[in-house]
Amino acid sequence: MTTTSEALALIQRGTDEILVLKELEEKLTSGKPLRIKLGFDPTAPDIHLGHTVIINKLKHFQDLGHQVIFLIGDFTGMIGDPSGKNITRQPLSREQVLANAQTYQQQVFKILDPEKTQVMFNSEWMDQLTPADIIRIASHYTVARMLEREDFNKRYKNGQSIAIHEFLYPLVQGYDSVALKADVELGGTDQKFNLLVGRELQKHYGQTPQIAITMPLLVGLDGVKKMSKSLDNYVGIDEPPEEMFGKLMSVSDELMWMYIDLLSFEPSTTINKWKKEVTDGLNPRDVKIRFAKEIITRFHDHQSAEKAQQTFIERFQKGAIPESMTEVTLTAPQEGYSIANLLKDAGLVTSTSDALRMIKQGAVKIDGDKVTDRQLRLPAGTQHVYQVGKRRFARVLIN
Repeated sequence: MTTTSEALALIQRGTDEILVLKELEEKLTSGKPLRIKLGFDPTAPDIHLGHTVIINKLKHFQDLGHQVIFLIGDFTGMIGDPSGKNITRQPLSREQVLANAQTYQQQVFKILDPEKTQVMFNSEWMDQLTPADIIRIASHYTVARMLEREDFNKRYKNGQSIAIHEFLYPLVQGYDSVALKADVELGGTDQKFNLLVGRELQKHYGQTPQIAITMPLLVGLDGVKKMSKSLDNYVGIDEPPEEMFGKLMSVSDELMWMYIDLLSFEPSTTINKWKKEVTDGLNPRDVKIRFAKEIITRFHDHQSAEKAQQTFIERFQKGAIPESMTEVTLTAPQEGYSIANLLKDAGLVTSTSDALRMIKQGAVKIDGDKVTDRQLRLPAGTQHVYQVGKRRFARVLIN
């Protein structure tokens, strides 16, 4: 049987902050199964590795015997979470939210035990509230308190607009905790304000305030901004194994350790051993391979992880061109197709300036040969394999 200190050590692993740690220890000591809430607004159709940092923590609570609630914010998703935003976020339609929610339900059980997970939608209670009920909830919080929130405060000081419905978001998220009688709520560091609103509202409704646990935000593949599908810097948990492997191998050697610390299920002693091995001269690539195989095994299987590694070695380390890829047919102007326009029109880059930058970096190849001439023009009647970076390929026929 797990002791309180052992449970606390598991829960604390990887967390950014626990508010309030002493209260959590008291709840765990009681021996009573706790109600653990984690909410996601289905604003995009897929769960990525950034989401799993928090979902993994929910799984820790599940493994410890607590009741976990995976809350799908189909109501809050239509408001749009303003956390970390410097402009008003566009709300989604109910149809968009429900379509995305269906995917979330399917993918989350790659991590959580479906038999022990309570999946709920916050529209179940929010749709039942009257305008008077909403006003009553809003009466428990002041504008001054709302403006203490960093993103609201910045926008207010910079003269940027804040829509009234954005103030409602943290209140609705907080009321979710009231409706669920949550003992603990999990969220990213950008959700701290919202989680604390839940604590305050529970006090107003005569409930014991929830523990707020925040997890670090996983930086995306670009190494700059948090992982996000809209920024195309993500690794989806439902992506093909070869795609996942290639993306994880592209992570910088420095960022690799953050990914391992937040996502690996290996013991801390093992991870510390890896760090020492790299310090002593081991190529960080070898550690990335171990980590990538762990992640792919988790979301696919061991055989897929082995095959993805072999594909990666053949394609990238040996410079092989993949057998299957996107095939594009383009019609060339009379003077021929400029290389920059071709790469853009084939979907290999986002713009001609991006194409020219990639050529300058030596990241563009035609049939495996590096392109150095940024003024290159390709004539009609030719077909070649174009490559940008390590993972983007297209077979292009020019008419």
